[in-house]
Amino acid sequence: MQILDCIAAVARPLHDFGDEFMSDETTAAVGLRAGFPAGRGFYCRGRFGVLGEAPVPVVQAVQGFLGPDLITAGWLAGRPVMPAEEAAACYAEAVREWGRAHIPPDADVEHFNRLAQQLIDAADADALPLFAGWRAQPCPADDPVGAAMQRVHVLREHRGSCHLAAVRLSGLSARDAMIINLGAEQAGRYGWPEPRPVAAPLVPRRRRAEHLTDALQAPLYASLTGRQRAEFASLVAELTDS
Repeated sequence: MQILDCIAAVARPLHDFGDEFMSDETTAAVGLRAGFPAGRGFYCRGRFGVLGEAPVPVVQAVQGFLGPDLITAGWLAGRPVMPAEEAAACYAEAVREWGRAHIPPDADVEHFNRLAQQLIDAADADALPLFAGWRAQPCPADDPVGAAMQRVHVLREHRGSCHLAAVRLSGLSARDAMIINLGAEQAGRYGWPEPRPVAAPLVPRRRRAEHLTDALQAPLYASLTGRQRAEFASLVAELTDS
């Protein structure tokens, strides 16, 4: 399998499977049990806790796509509950717990873990701090199913970080990219205040951003042989078919 074909095959399933985890009520329940208030506190403090005790504007700049209203409220709500490092570890456990409940029992997680880790190790993390933070998060060897889900999350963070860079290189703001992708009304639900439709000449730049994202991810997938890429695409389909 060619590199770009593999990327095209796995990008959406990895993104959507991770999205399901983030939006699931059972994930929110983990945060509630840990003492986080209802809302976005666990999501923000947990997902971005790998950045350490960063000020809100730094968290906003690193993650990009969620609006400042959402990030400010979530990060500040989660701060009194536990230190950032502990929140990230708690979120990682929620990732693994969700994976144990949703990855199909017949999926070959051992083979997935080997190939996914090869991709993660091959990544150049320069200018991708959120990915770098999640790559550094400990991944248990005695929980292969949970570890598979954590690696899904890490790979998702890699593409997301690459996509933020690609969006800016394409001449779009993260806000405009979200509005083009979701529509103004939906973008407002992601923390962007009073979003308005993006000027028509800017819309095609999102397609360019997708192509650039693929190009930024290509070095990872070059670390696999063509046969391994085909195997990885098949394994991703197995894991995310829940």
